[in-house]
Amino acid sequence: KVRVALLSGCAQQVLDPGINEATIRLLTRHGVEVVVARKSGCCGALTHHMGQEESAHSFAKANIGAWSREMEGEGLDAVIINASGCGTTVKDYGFMLRNDPDWAERAARVSAITKDITEFMDGFGLMEPVAGTGLTLAYHSACSMQHGQKIHEPPRALLRKAGFTVKEVPESHLCCGSAGTYNLMQPEIPSQLRALPVVHSVALLDWATGGPVPRAIEPLVQDRSVEAAGLQAAE
Repeated sequence: KVRVALLSGCAQQVLDPGINEATIRLLTRHGVEVVVARKSGCCGALTHHMGQEESAHSFAKANIGAWSREMEGEGLDAVIINASGCGTTVKDYGFMLRNDPDWAERAARVSAITKDITEFMDGFGLMEPVAGTGLTLAYHSACSMQHGQKIHEPPRALLRKAGFTVKEVPESHLCCGSAGTYNLMQPEIPSQLRALPVVHSVALLDWATGGPVPRAIEPLVQDRSVEAAGLQAAE
């Protein structure tokens, strides 16, 4: 039996708690036991980016301690991350604390078993889709995913297996601008993107394998159901 710990994070569980819920449903449906370790929380990425080393290391040690207790207890096969910025940071814990004699070994052990949810599911194997998706989507890979973690094909392969037509975004190697001020200084451009449904990959995989329709695309799915019903009646 596979047992994993999910990083619940800080910003994401407030901005879109449905992502964590979809992750847990997807893993559980595939027979994976999911735990959220006590005293695990923010990965420390934001303070780390700002050069606040003491604060970042404090967050890192809290997570390492929580996951180490799980590893030494009932065991862990992986630490699962569904926010790529957090994943990049947690995978870097071993390097961040390499000179700390009290934490270096535990930090390296945690980093070694940390996986993005798509990276884990690609290796674990996605079940056959049960929902007739058939939607066409443009896949955006965050810079922390494609450049930080060097994960490219697994998310796309999973989405295709789940029944989606995946299209690439021109110049997809560029950053979305969220980590800087671009989306604030050029508001008219991100406002165009805001008009499109944006869905996390794990929510689509959850839907395709038996979970609920992601809220952002409910109107699209309903419209297709009405179309299909109309065509069926006409036949």
